[in-house]
Amino acid sequence: MLRQIRSLVRRRRYGKEIIIVSGLPRSGTSMMMQMLEATHLDIVTDRVRKADEDNPGGYYEYERVKGLESQQDKSWLHEARGKVLKVISFLLKDLPSDNYYRVIFMRRDIDEIIASQNKMMKHRGAGDSTGDQQVRSLYERHLFQVKMLVHRSPNFDMLDVPYRSAISDPQSVAASVNHFLGGNLDEKAMASVVDRSLYRNREKDLLKGG
Repeated sequence: MLRQIRSLVRRRRYGKEIIIVSGLPRSGTSMMMQMLEATHLDIVTDRVRKADEDNPGGYYEYERVKGLESQQDKSWLHEARGKVLKVISFLLKDLPSDNYYRVIFMRRDIDEIIASQNKMMKHRGAGDSTGDQQVRSLYERHLFQVKMLVHRSPNFDMLDVPYRSAISDPQSVAASVNHFLGGNLDEKAMASVVDRSLYRNREKDLLKGG
């Protein structure tokens, strides 16, 4: 009830919310975008980045988001009100303060994220001189900063979604997301897009270092 009251107050002050799907790279943000798309919510994406072996369902990115840190005019975000937009966690701090953001934040084990990123780099024939321990420390600091940002910002509301829970129990996660977004979404449709076998195979590959 308290969350609903806060949501109404924020809507009156900032207008209709922008639903943000966020998280660290390789944390399951594209999967969550697929889940929300299945409910027929409006998804903001230009599909410039095509699906590949690392994300066979697509990336659901929007190129203008990548310039948030340097853009002077961010009024284009008003067009995303009432819609779903994917924003990597490092750019949450650059969202302007004149919108109301409901953030679905994907949480995945950092070691799994690093392993997945390393595998992606290998697929692309690219290298990274940054050591895993250094990356882990960077991510841990960053996640704390995100927590503080949301805590201090009156126009942010955030739901944490564990990646493993989304894979192992998509029905429960769908119910949680639906409740967070107002309770009018098709939970069955959300849960149905999660391909457990696909992600189970990925986890096996990561554990093998493949």
